[in-house]
Amino acid sequence: MAEGLSDHHRRLAQQKREAITSSATALFLDHGYAGTSLARIAEGAGVSKSTLFKQFPTKAALFEAIVSESWEQGSGHAPIPPPAGDLRAGLTDIGRRYAKLVGRPGMTALFRIVIAELPRLPELGRMQFQLGKLPYFDSVRLYLQAEHEAGTARVPDAESAANQFLGMIANFALWPRMLLTDWNPDAGETDHAVDEAVETMLARYATGDRK
Repeated sequence: MAEGLSDHHRRLAQQKREAITSSATALFLDHGYAGTSLARIAEGAGVSKSTLFKQFPTKAALFEAIVSESWEQGSGHAPIPPPAGDLRAGLTDIGRRYAKLVGRPGMTALFRIVIAELPRLPELGRMQFQLGKLPYFDSVRLYLQAEHEAGTARVPDAESAANQFLGMIANFALWPRMLLTDWNPDAGETDHAVDEAVETMLARYATGDRK
């Protein structure tokens, strides 16, 4: 019985956490980070201020959680790269997961918040980079290094290669959304964009017998 109650309480806590981060994201977009108070976020989430403060004692802690959870895709950590050995399959898996991640409305909202607040609050940009983009980028860089070491790819500069690959995908799946409110490619169009990015990477980095 105690275990059941504990599970119930955990579910309630998670529901409240999600309500808080959702309320905060919407208010940050509408009123700016600096113009949004924790009290207003609690009101929007339908929770008491004490409940909010238990989970997020400061607005910075709340924004950190939004950034981390946006990039983690619910996994609780940076993405686990696929095993080395098949460059095409590995890049396709990474590319489609990345396109799905950055194409979510929540990710677009996060980037808009950060860009709008950068002149006044550059620390939000650093937070977004260090907690979100950098761990994800490092996972892709390490995957490409592993393919290089396995002999399935020739990648002398894995950092540059990871930037190229993720950049090609973000240029289709993320950045148009920042300016075009009606940009909403379907799954087939997004998969095609990823496949084209994979083909470009294979042409540049795959060893001859692995293309």
